[in-house]
Amino acid sequence: MDLQDQLKNLFPDHVPEPSEDKEKQPKPEFWIQDEPLLCKYEKRRGKPTTIIAGYNGAASDFKLLAKKIKQLLSVGGGIKDEQIIIQGDYRDKIMEFLKAQGFQVKRVGG
Repeated sequence: MDLQDQLKNLFPDHVPEPSEDKEKQPKPEFWIQDEPLLCKYEKRRGKPTTIIAGYNGAASDFKLLAKKIKQLLSVGGGIKDEQIIIQGDYRDKIMEFLKAQGFQVKRVGG
């Protein structure tokens, strides 16, 4: 007999309240915007780069988003002119990650 059964035997009239843990939605780490983020591919100085543009949230969220993407892919990159620049062509993986976080993503170019 587990604890729930023992409690039911001791208090037969008690109706358990629904647990809040199951109904709670996880709070997003980033501010989710209505417009889609643009994910594009460019070659800069002969090297492939993936650029994410169009984020209009807070600068701290933008930096955190860039950090999470770089950690996910284990690559270098940075932020410049309100764009996240990632070294290499990782459009598919980045788009999957952003969609999982709740963003709308639009692929631009090739």
